[in-house]
Amino acid sequence: MRKSLLITTCCLLMALGASAQIPSLERVEPMFWWVGMSNPNLQLIIHGKDIASRNVQFTYPGVKLVAVHKVENPNYLFLDLRISQSASPGTFPIKFVKSGEKALTYQYTLKKRDHSKGRAQGVTNQDLIYLIMPDRFSNGDTKNDSIAGLREMSVDRSKMFSRHGGDLQGIMNHLDYLKDLGVTAIWLTPAVENDEPSASYHGYAVTDHYKIDPRYGNNELYKQFVEKCHSMGMKVVMDLVHNHAGTEGYTIQDMPMKSWVHQWPTYTKSNFRDAAVMDPHVSPSDRKQMLDGWFDHRMADMNENNPYVQNFLTQNHVWWVEYSGVDGFRLDTYPYNDPQYMADWAKEVRTEFPHLSIFGETLVWSAANQAFFTEGNTVNRGLDTHLPGITDGVWKEAVYEALNGHKGWTDGVNRLYAVMAQDFLYKDATKNTIFLDNHDMSRFLSVVGEDITKYKSGMAMLMTMRGVPQMYYGDEILMKNFSNPDGLVREDFPGGWPGDKENKFTAAGRSKKENDAFNYVRTLANYRKNTTALQTGKMMQYIPQDGVYLYFRYDNLKTVMVVYNSEEKDQSITTQRYTERINGALKARNVITDETIDVSKLTIPAKATLILELLPDNTH
Repeated sequence: MRKSLLITTCCLLMALGASAQIPSLERVEPMFWWVGMSNPNLQLIIHGKDIASRNVQFTYPGVKLVAVHKVENPNYLFLDLRISQSASPGTFPIKFVKSGEKALTYQYTLKKRDHSKGRAQGVTNQDLIYLIMPDRFSNGDTKNDSIAGLREMSVDRSKMFSRHGGDLQGIMNHLDYLKDLGVTAIWLTPAVENDEPSASYHGYAVTDHYKIDPRYGNNELYKQFVEKCHSMGMKVVMDLVHNHAGTEGYTIQDMPMKSWVHQWPTYTKSNFRDAAVMDPHVSPSDRKQMLDGWFDHRMADMNENNPYVQNFLTQNHVWWVEYSGVDGFRLDTYPYNDPQYMADWAKEVRTEFPHLSIFGETLVWSAANQAFFTEGNTVNRGLDTHLPGITDGVWKEAVYEALNGHKGWTDGVNRLYAVMAQDFLYKDATKNTIFLDNHDMSRFLSVVGEDITKYKSGMAMLMTMRGVPQMYYGDEILMKNFSNPDGLVREDFPGGWPGDKENKFTAAGRSKKENDAFNYVRTLANYRKNTTALQTGKMMQYIPQDGVYLYFRYDNLKTVMVVYNSEEKDQSITTQRYTERINGALKARNVITDETIDVSKLTIPAKATLILELLPDNTH
C-alpha cells in the first residue's frame, strides 16, 4: 500500500486506461438536494468509469444545466445546475449517453426543505457542550462492531489505537444521563466514515464525506440522534475537517485532477507554525508549508484554492445541516486552511443557516494569535474571516497557570486576569468556546495533580466565566491520564459496554470521590443552565490581590460573585473593595452548599473557589 498518494504522471495514465473498462455510474454527490435554498447553484460530482466520454441529458422545470466540466481524469464529470425558486420538489432522471452504448441513468431528487422549529438553532453561551468520541463512549449495537468490506475489521478494547465498538445508539441510550448532568449540547468527533487500515477511530481521516461510519450506525440513525437530542432540549455540534481527507477516500484514490490536493516532490509535512499565517515578515516558503503541508501520510491536504474542491466541501456541509438539522459546526485545524476560502465558506453557510453557530479549533499560544482568526479582525489581512469564535486554548492555559503556578506579576492567577483583560482583541469573546481538556490533550484531573480542590476550582471557572463552556466526556467522573500518547486520554467510559464490571453512568457504580465530583459538576451545570447572569450577563473582574482573584457575572436578575484563592493556605478577606459591584447586598447564597453567608468577610480555603449568589436586602 502506498504511504503517500501524491499523484504522478503514471497514476494519470492508469486513470486514462480506465476508458477501456466497462463504464458504470459509481457516485453522484450530493446524492439529492433541496428546492428553495438561498444559493440557487449546485455542482454535482459524477464519478464512474470513463464517464467523461458521455453526454448529459435531463429536463426538469426550474432546473437548468449551466455547464458540464470535463477534468484531467475521465472518470469524472462536474455538472453545474441552477435551481430556480420556482422549482418544485420531485425526482427526475439524469442520463449519461454515448452512441452505441446503453445509457446510464441516475434518478435525482429535489426535496422540500424542513423548516421545523429547533433545527440549526445554534449553540451559544447559554449552553454547556459535552464532547464525545463515539468509539469510546458506549456500545449500544454490537452488531455493527465489525463491518464486512471495511479495511479495519477488528474490535479490541485492550488496544488504545484499535476500534472499541462505541456507536450512536450507545450515545442515544445515555442522553438521560447527560441531560441530568446539565449538558445542553453534544459535540461528537467526526462520525462520518473513516475507512483507513488502522487507528482512524478518532474520525479525522474522512473517506466518505456523505456517509456516517457504519460502525457508528447510518445516516438515518444520525438524523434520529439529532432529533432525539432536540426533543430533550439538547443541541448537536458536528465536527468538520476542511483541511485534509483520509487517503483511502475515492476522491484521493482516484483523483479528479492533480490539483485536488497539495502536491510536493516528496512527502512534506506542515510545519504546524500558525504564526506563519499572520507574520508580516514571513518567508513565503514557511507560509506555504504551514498551509499546504500534509498533516500526516494518511491525511491528504486538500487544495482549497481549487474551485471544485471548494464546492465539494461547502455543499457537503450545507447538505448535512439541511439533512440532519445539526445546530453548529466545530472546525478542525482551522489555521491550516486557506483563509479566503474559509471566509467565503462561512458567509455561504451562514447565509443558508443564519442561526447556525461556528467555532474554529486554533490551539495557538497567545490571545492575539487566536483573535487573528476571528471575525472583525481585518488589520493587515485584507479579509474578514466571518468566524464568530474559536476554541480558547489560551484561556485554558491561563486557568492551568492559575491553579498550578506561583504568584508573580504575570504568573499564577495574574495570568488568568491578564488573559481576560485581552478580550478587547475579539469582536465578541463570549462566542469563544472555553474548555479544560479535550481528546487531543492531557485530561484536566491529571494536569492538576489529581487535586480535587483544584479540579473543583477549574470546573467553577469553566461554568462561570464568559464564553461557551465545553467539557470532555468523563471529566465529571474523574477520568484521568496524560496524552502520551493521545490514546491514553481516549479510554472507554466505564459502563458503556455490555459486561463492564463498573457502570459509572449510575451513582451506585461510582465511588464516593467520583460521586462528589459528579454532584459538584451537576449542581454547577444546572445552576448555570437556569442563571442568565452566567450565560449572557456582563463580567467585571478585579486585579488579584494577595493571590485572591474575584470577579462578578451579573444582569438585571442576579449577581454572582466568584472568589478564587490561589494560595496554598486558607485566606480571609473583607469585601469593602468590591462594594461598587456588591451594590449593598449583605448576604449571599453559596451555590454549591446552599448555605446563606455574610458577604462582608469571606474565608476561602487554599486553592478553593466560592460561587456566591448575592441576595437582595428584602430576603432577610
